[in-house]
Amino acid sequence: EVQLVESGGGSVQPGESLRLSCVASGFTFSTYPMSWVRQAPGKELEWVASISSARNNYKYVTDAVKGRFTISRDNAKNTLYLQLDDLKTEDTALYYCAKEDRLARYYTGGVRGPGTQVTVSS
Repeated sequence: EVQLVESGGGSVQPGESLRLSCVASGFTFSTYPMSWVRQAPGKELEWVASISSARNNYKYVTDAVKGRFTISRDNAKNTLYLQLDDLKTEDTALYYCAKEDRLARYYTGGVRGPGTQVTVSS
């Protein structure tokens, strides 16, 4: 059974940083592309970033977070990361990691974890 557990969220002020983690189990983590998506209150699910499997080294991020968010993975630890720098109030959302079947510049609908809340306010 695929399991994804996110952590690292919290409440911060604008300009601060957070590092989200997602520990995966139940599948061969290194062979799958992974994504981060988020959902703000009252809004639709939004794709944030994707990273290729260990076979390649492709990373994509949405324009809204380019230069501020960095996606990475540690295949030895079965863990996906999202470094969030220079956070803005509009980054407030529930952040999910997702196991994807293919790499794309959008969320392809893979299995998601329960999410971790990021709140940015002054």
